[in-house]
Amino acid sequence: MTNTQDKKLWGGRFAEATDGLVELFNASVGFDQRLAEQDIRGSLAHVAMLGQVGILSAEEVAQIGDGLNAVLADIRAGNFEWRLDREDVHMNVEAALRDRIGPVAGKLHTARSRNDQVAVDFRLFTKEAALDLADKTRALRAVMLAEAGKHLETEVILPGYTHLQVAQPILLSHWFMAYVAMLERDEGRFRDAAERMDESPLGSSALAGTPWPVDRHATASALGFARPTANSLDGVGSRDFALEFLSACAILSAHLSRLSEELILYSTFEFGFITLPDSHTTGSSIMPQKKNPDVSELARGKAGRVFGNLMGLLTVVKGTPLAYNKDLQEDKEGVFDSYDTLSIVLRLYAEMMPKTVWHADVTRAAAARGYSTATDVADFLARQGVPFREAHEVVGGLVGVASRSGRQLWDLTDEELRAAHPLLNAEVAQSLTVEESVRGRASFGGTAPHRVREAIEHATARLNS
Repeated sequence: MTNTQDKKLWGGRFAEATDGLVELFNASVGFDQRLAEQDIRGSLAHVAMLGQVGILSAEEVAQIGDGLNAVLADIRAGNFEWRLDREDVHMNVEAALRDRIGPVAGKLHTARSRNDQVAVDFRLFTKEAALDLADKTRALRAVMLAEAGKHLETEVILPGYTHLQVAQPILLSHWFMAYVAMLERDEGRFRDAAERMDESPLGSSALAGTPWPVDRHATASALGFARPTANSLDGVGSRDFALEFLSACAILSAHLSRLSEELILYSTFEFGFITLPDSHTTGSSIMPQKKNPDVSELARGKAGRVFGNLMGLLTVVKGTPLAYNKDLQEDKEGVFDSYDTLSIVLRLYAEMMPKTVWHADVTRAAAARGYSTATDVADFLARQGVPFREAHEVVGGLVGVASRSGRQLWDLTDEELRAAHPLLNAEVAQSLTVEESVRGRASFGGTAPHRVREAIEHATARLNS
């Protein structure tokens, strides 16, 4: 690579050319060129403000503004040459502007530093990314809510698990509504984060503010921020807005990974609860019978990357003194990666879930196995005045009798049931079906059909508000 120190926009202090390996190590343009739109928007707002307060003439503002828009047009058209020796997106854009309009381009950087420039660019991107992921999360939430309503009509029953052991029967709609609740909180985290990061660092300059009579409120408003940052050190030196975004991404990824794990299990021959759509599965190169849940497996696997992006940035910022340090160049790639990853996973699940077929006969049979109504037998005894701990022990003994002989509770004889407790008989055991168990769970937030219908109505109202 040819060293071009004489062309460096910051090169006046230096007598020796930058080493080629240092240039390679120092450059961020390979990834931060993604901020070109935000960078030029920030520059347009800045130059307009410089004209409004009388720092630049109207002619200079027009010349610089026209030049910036021309550079932006080149970037959008794919006609822009990104140069490594110009380090980053900011220097590439400014150098291209200088090549286009001459020395007047240098006036754009009046009352501004790359420190507040990169901070405003990155905040703009992260705020927009947070709101976009909030919208995509909301879209998946709407899909899951619609699926809950669809399956409530037929009251499809699913085994509920603890420790991955059959625990109690639930409505499939109740299962969907659990994810609706998680996604609602996920959406809220993104919107809350976007509100907190809704501050413009532009005008903080390098770290201490600027002696120029800039109007930071004007540039904040022009860029769609609610207000300027209150402290110049914090404005250029803090990245907690990116940490909060990555934290929301990590929590959403954990929820999507849990959903993925369940769908992977439910699609196996051993479970047989669902058939995933051909459009969102793949086959095997050697085993023709295979239908692999690649979307869910990748969503589960990519959660690790999203978690790592959060831990990576936490590690970067934990030892950086105020204000700006070059370490903060490492803030962007993880945010870009988490945003890109979740954007596609959310879209894929919104497409896949309505096309997934649930086998109600299989899920109902599975819910009936594993003694899932045992708690209902204990509750029956407790309602007759038997202390619950005693009832629990009685039913535990009955489960042992049934399991040793390969039977269900309702298969036990009158004699076996009465021997365990005089209040029990075959009629009682057979009346405690999975359907009755589901209907009986009528506490607020429970799986009884009318409670799930109530939850769907409330969630729909919140979604539409």
